[in-house]
Amino acid sequence: MAITACVFDAYGTLFDVAAAARVAAEQPGQEDLAAVWPKLATDWRAKQLQYTWLRAVTGDHVSFWDVTTDALDWAMEAAGLDDPVLRETLRALYWELPAYNEVPKMLATLKADGMTTAILSNGSPDMLEGAVAFGGVGLWLDEVISVEDVGVFKPSHAVYNLVESRLGKAKENVLFVSANGWDAACATSYGFQTAWINRAGEPTDRLPGKPAHVLSDLTTLPELVKGL
Repeated sequence: MAITACVFDAYGTLFDVAAAARVAAEQPGQEDLAAVWPKLATDWRAKQLQYTWLRAVTGDHVSFWDVTTDALDWAMEAAGLDDPVLRETLRALYWELPAYNEVPKMLATLKADGMTTAILSNGSPDMLEGAVAFGGVGLWLDEVISVEDVGVFKPSHAVYNLVESRLGKAKENVLFVSANGWDAACATSYGFQTAWINRAGEPTDRLPGKPAHVLSDLTTLPELVKGL
């Protein structure tokens, strides 16, 4: 069946989650952070995802902002950074994550081709509103869908179900796009067509579903869609 909607994960897919630590490390007086920011960014993201999975399993749901802050606190302790001012700087910068360079043109091309476009994210509505505004991509999005509508994080099928209820699109008509291999794999098992944006060249996750398509970034996504 033809693809009529492209649905994107937000963090790490459209928006650069490493930017908060990178930008903070460039500020004057942040020599300690500058020495460890790649590790902090990696740990922050890893713990953020781990906490969403664990909370999805246990049913102890909180907002994605709470999860993000808990993950930052873990990452800062692991990096030996005890600095309340830096903590608040990093938290503030997470609301100002830039879109990857290819994102505006890619979304504009999809819209020009008549595609429905949307975000489906673990992010809370206020976080997503801020990211879309700062990234300057709202003009090319039909919907921004948050897991808060169902109170559980991905990869719960309750989250993926939101696409049909909000967009009115059958799963067979949806290309789900994520930079998270596990997300693309689970979305495949759910029944979406999928594209994994494998920016880091990682191995494929050993899960029941496998991403149908693998790209190094989003530049060629409109071409892929035309061929489906």
